[in-house]
Amino acid sequence: MGGAYFEVGNITPAAEFNIYVDPEAAEIVFGSGVPLVVLPLDVTHRALTTSERVEAFRAMRTEVGNMVAEWTDFFERYDKMKYGADGAPLHDPCVIAWLIRPELFSGRHINVEIETKGTYTTGMTVADWWGVSERKPNALFIRDVDAEGFFTLLTERIARL
Repeated sequence: MGGAYFEVGNITPAAEFNIYVDPEAAEIVFGSGVPLVVLPLDVTHRALTTSERVEAFRAMRTEVGNMVAEWTDFFERYDKMKYGADGAPLHDPCVIAWLIRPELFSGRHINVEIETKGTYTTGMTVADWWGVSERKPNALFIRDVDAEGFFTLLTERIARL
């Protein structure tokens, strides 16, 4: 989980937090040649909590369900204020959902480079979505998620705990 393209940055106008804190390390990873899947803010900001989704956790009437509902209530307040969104994005759960049900996600193989020297863009994920650079694709960049399917999976798995 890291980076952004269409959603741009959450820690600077151009950079997402995880890439921004160590762009040189991210540059090494993206240049390594290993198979990469990128779950950027573009996806996590489509998997937003809603009052109905949070109530589904609470309706489990379990300690875990209540705790998840309380966490999302807390994060929602911050994210609604910061982004003006209807709910909070669930960044890390998207990664686990990708591992369990990758069919909930869609994207394409593209070239992704990391800006390490920009005055205003250090840590920016330079995602060549349209292939204009003609650089070789080095990552599967996820752009969309079936949010309802994601929350169904999340609710089912949390209910097991």
